[in-house]
Amino acid sequence: MEELDGDIVDKVQALSDIELGALICLVADQHCIIETERRLLDGIEAELCIIAAGLFGLSSAVLECSESTTLDEFGLGILVKEKDEEDDYFSGRSGKGRERFFSTTETPRFSDLRPPPSKSPRPFSPLESRKIANVVIAKNLNEASSQVQVQALELIRGKRNFTRTAVHAAPRPFLFVSLQVDGSARLTTHLNDQFFISHKHQEEDGLPNLEELHGKDPVSDDDASTSSVVRSSPHTFGKLNPNSIVFSAEELSVLSTLTAETRINTEVRAYLHNIVVFMRLHRAVAGGISALATRHLDILSHTLAPLHGLSYISPSLVALAARKIFPHRIIITSPENERSMQWGSSLDAVKAVLDGVTPEDVIEEVLQSVEVPL
Repeated sequence: MEELDGDIVDKVQALSDIELGALICLVADQHCIIETERRLLDGIEAELCIIAAGLFGLSSAVLECSESTTLDEFGLGILVKEKDEEDDYFSGRSGKGRERFFSTTETPRFSDLRPPPSKSPRPFSPLESRKIANVVIAKNLNEASSQVQVQALELIRGKRNFTRTAVHAAPRPFLFVSLQVDGSARLTTHLNDQFFISHKHQEEDGLPNLEELHGKDPVSDDDASTSSVVRSSPHTFGKLNPNSIVFSAEELSVLSTLTAETRINTEVRAYLHNIVVFMRLHRAVAGGISALATRHLDILSHTLAPLHGLSYISPSLVALAARKIFPHRIIITSPENERSMQWGSSLDAVKAVLDGVTPEDVIEEVLQSVEVPL
């Protein structure tokens, strides 16, 4: 197994929770949900933009969602200005095994394989000269209409977004973040399940990058407010300096390679699947433990190993992964539908048992119940 550079390990250990979550999603090619108090949304939005630019050298766009957000606003809000040197998921230069895909425009890689065009056509509209941002931050996506959420699901799964005049391919790497209020309405079922991990950000956790940018001064409401429904922010924090990027594309590639080479033995794999089985059989769980969630649990367990300097998956990494994979997925059952009611349990007793139970409580109870391999 390829050795992980000690400098990368040191940088990983110095990351904040949000930075680490972004790194994990970029390495695993997945997406995440961040929940927080409503008054902290704007600050976390700014923090994510700084992380995208300063930590990874990636462009970012912010999409403000509401019940009135249209599909056109969604398509416009995720776009930034095109950069010639950036590649998308369907470009022949965007990673191993993707040479079979051709981009919609001519690329230098294939220019020697086909005759030169007589003249390059001009874009049909200004939107065709723009691209999807590497990091898309969708605020309050759970409040948007089902049509907008389906569009977000198609973007995450298909890596493309269709507008009236163009088809935009997602760049590589690509990270979609749903930034929403803790305790608010859930995303639609399929979209919610598509998100890899979730994180609840508390005020005491702080926003180190934003605080450093503002010289430790608190961010005013005026600074954090938004003036329109849709706005992109690829240059909010100045032009990128390639020499200041913390994690280069090469380092992300190394971490992805190490993730693919991570080993798991039979006992730990059985432990992983026992957690899933116990989760499904828990009396408080009505649903949410899907096949995709199990796959995500396996992927996250593999991704965490190199970040801890390991070439194998330990039981503690599986437990850590479960705490990030399942909280946004678990649906707590109603007392009337709790399975013991089918054989005569008292409704009042069931209500007392389920009172105040949260997905986090279910996860911790399951982790304590499942036998950990030595």
